[in-house]
Amino acid sequence: MQLPNVLESKTKIRFQDCDPFNHLNNGSYINYFMNHREDVLIKHYDVDIYKMAKQRGKSWVSSSNQIAYLKPAFLMENVVFESQLIRFTNSELHVEMRMYNEDKSHLKAIIWCGFVYFNLLTQKRDIHTEDLMQLFENVNNPVNAISFEKRVSQLKPNLVKNS
Repeated sequence: MQLPNVLESKTKIRFQDCDPFNHLNNGSYINYFMNHREDVLIKHYDVDIYKMAKQRGKSWVSSSNQIAYLKPAFLMENVVFESQLIRFTNSELHVEMRMYNEDKSHLKAIIWCGFVYFNLLTQKRDIHTEDLMQLFENVNNPVNAISFEKRVSQLKPNLVKNS
């Protein structure tokens, strides 16, 4: 069975995550992106990072984030997330995630996240297992951009079509 390489989910922007202007607080975007990714990894790939940490003593830790805020997300708004693995090594993952309005006509934010496979017992970077490397090979979906800024520029023309 072919696994999807772009994963999607929906959620609602909640009161406790908003600023006094009813916009999603900038710091909360990362929480929404990470919650999305955790949920879809379990649903589509049967990868539960918390179960892995408990059973194997290994999982991923965040190593870097680059985010662009393009349009505000509002209190009680339904938003759609997409995410995909854009590159990987034997110990790192790089994921792109995008947040859209409900009908996906407006891109609200984009983030590139780096994750390091980490051994909780030794407190050091570790090497992905063969089964994980095979999964990454199957779902890797690189983007045609050499930098985050170029990727944002690639996506910006799509913003003006319905603005």
